[in-house]
Amino acid sequence: MFHEFFRWLQEDLGFDPDQGASWSQQFLGSFNLWSILEGTHVLTLMLFAGTIWIVDLRMLGVAFKNVPFSKINEKVLPYTAVGFAAMLITGFILFLAKPMDYYHNVWFRAKIIFLIIASINIFWFHHKVQKNQEEWDANPNPPLPVKLSAVISMTSWILIIIFGRFIAYNWFECGKPQPAFVNVFAECATTSSGIVRADAILEEGPIESAPLEAEAPSTEEDAENAPAAASEEGN
Repeated sequence: MFHEFFRWLQEDLGFDPDQGASWSQQFLGSFNLWSILEGTHVLTLMLFAGTIWIVDLRMLGVAFKNVPFSKINEKVLPYTAVGFAAMLITGFILFLAKPMDYYHNVWFRAKIIFLIIASINIFWFHHKVQKNQEEWDANPNPPLPVKLSAVISMTSWILIIIFGRFIAYNWFECGKPQPAFVNVFAECATTSSGIVRADAILEEGPIESAPLEAEAPSTEEDAENAPAAASEEGN
């Protein structure tokens, strides 16, 4: 849907004829800047996920049972907010390095789906579940809706981290033989590589090798007789 926009963003925006590259391509080629931002993104993701899991474990009634939820939330929330803001900013900048590649990446799309799920869960918790926080704040075993929100949160962020790591691998890259689902999910039809169906390779069957023009002599004796044999054939 947004293929052409991301192609323009990656290849045309800020294109410098002298450099032969756009802003996006120059940023990707900058080793130091890319490394600093990627490292910052990973560290702030760890800060955010680590602090939010502390809260989730309390919501599950697994850890910190004797500490009220409100106390843990007040202590952890500032670090969670800082980690979340830095993670989003650095993640957005990293996305600008190769937006079209990310847009058609199966793992990136799966990551975005669970980011949306995690965001909806946060909204649901703060606007529905947390309304009666006074009733279960000090309860070592919170009610089911609280636990459900914690499970959704932890599962979503674990999968977000896993899918984010898998983005570096090209197992399901457009232009390679892929199942139909992958081609549809990644919108491979809109890429320059196009769609290559996995079953199409199987339908073609084995590739027949071309016949050899001449057999190599197998022994020293054959090698010595080869010129004479060739002469006789010529005559």
